[in-house]
Amino acid sequence: MSSPSVTSPSSATASAASPTPAAGRRANPWLTLAAVAFGLFMVGLDGSVVSIANPEIGRDLDATTADLQWVTNAYLLALAAALILGGKLGDRLGRRTVYLVGVAGFTAASVAIGLSGAIVPVIAFRAVQGFFGALLMPNTLGLLRAVFPPRKFGMAVGIWAMVSSVSTALGPIVGGLLVEHVSWESVFYINAPIGVLALVVSALVLPQSRNEAARGEKFDIPGVALLAAGALLVVFGVVKGESWGWTSAGTLGAIAAGLVVILLFGRYETRVAAPLLPMRLFRNRALTIGAVLTGLNFFVLLGSIFFVMLYLQNVRGFSPVEAGVRTLPLSLASVVASPLGAALTARFSARLTMPLGMVLQGAASFLMLTWGADSGYGALWPPFVALGLGVGMVMSASSDTIVGNAPVADAGVAGGLQATSLQVGGALGTSVLVSLISGRVGSSLGPSLVSAGVPVRTAHQLQGAEDAVAMGVAPVSAAMPERLREAVVEGSGHAFVNGLHTAALTTGVLCAAGALTAVLGLRGRREE
Repeated sequence: MSSPSVTSPSSATASAASPTPAAGRRANPWLTLAAVAFGLFMVGLDGSVVSIANPEIGRDLDATTADLQWVTNAYLLALAAALILGGKLGDRLGRRTVYLVGVAGFTAASVAIGLSGAIVPVIAFRAVQGFFGALLMPNTLGLLRAVFPPRKFGMAVGIWAMVSSVSTALGPIVGGLLVEHVSWESVFYINAPIGVLALVVSALVLPQSRNEAARGEKFDIPGVALLAAGALLVVFGVVKGESWGWTSAGTLGAIAAGLVVILLFGRYETRVAAPLLPMRLFRNRALTIGAVLTGLNFFVLLGSIFFVMLYLQNVRGFSPVEAGVRTLPLSLASVVASPLGAALTARFSARLTMPLGMVLQGAASFLMLTWGADSGYGALWPPFVALGLGVGMVMSASSDTIVGNAPVADAGVAGGLQATSLQVGGALGTSVLVSLISGRVGSSLGPSLVSAGVPVRTAHQLQGAEDAVAMGVAPVSAAMPERLREAVVEGSGHAFVNGLHTAALTTGVLCAAGALTAVLGLRGRREE
């Protein structure tokens, strides 16, 4: 693999910023990889495990559907607002130091969530957890970029991507076991032993690395405020689009205001001596495309996991463990795909692996169009395999194109950029796809109920339960006659599947567009 570079005036300082690890264990890059894997696994697991715990949290804490969405979205909003800040702090103060603070804070916030006992503090501590996750995540890649030589960085990124993909995919399985056999609180308590182990191992083996040239520079506080405000407004507008309506003044106003603030941030960053996010990074086309497709990658992954778990648990009636086990092919496929994607990227470039991953994810989405309310497992597992392969391929390729194309001095910022793209994409995926499902359920619920044998008048009365049906829950009661109850369950299942098909078609088209963008926009060799 050729040495990554971005043509810029600061290139000369990049090598000067490279750390010289201490002798012994702190000089071993593979121990560094093992140490950051613990923190990365904890964050990845937490990002998807909540989808399994949400139904039980709702029942135990008497939370509404909107409350449960905020359990997920408060975490994602905090991450989106602070990830680039976390990377910049690592470059400036020391990536090891900021990483350890992130691990400690994330672990403490996880325990606090389990002890909360009410939905409002759960949401609040999820935001705190997201902030510390933003300190942790970008510095995992920053530390790897600083200690691995260029020819081995691609394989390190492949293993990094494998840990990230597998931890995300294992979330439903681990969450299902804990929720079913222990409690929903244990989903968060499990971060305590992982976090303590991460702190101990990291303190022993991680070398310190920072951009020495930036230590005397003035910190870009206005840039922090502008970026955080812009990211919060955009993601908030998307999150509220479902309840406010996508064409409402509130939704469009929030998104438009966020985009304006982000544009102001970009303009401001070109005029400041020590920017939070150097705009010169985006001169590299591979880095820019990698950031966009990283967001799309997690838009598809987290959005799909969200509606797939609703389908398996609420429509098909599987327990959390049964649902989690049925998604195991996704985890196994990602184990294979990430290192394979890194090897193929090193040999043939991201121009092969990135579109290939997008095509596989698109195939998974289009295969979901064959699902019905009672499909057998033979129709379920092929999309899981294709999705896992695609996510792993894109993750390893995009990590290489983003962090590998940035100077060592900006490794933390580049890691923050990738992590921001990832988390914003995940937030958008969950919110947009849930909204699409809700809209389709609303328009098809009445006809689906009537087709299943529900009397027209009763179907009209049940139309108000579209929010529950959009979550895969049939609006039945014990007072209903058995035949009517069966008809309502059948009709509600068909309405939800209609919504699932709309979401799957959307992700499939987006993946096709992403594959085309990678083919046309990336070069066969890393840009110099």
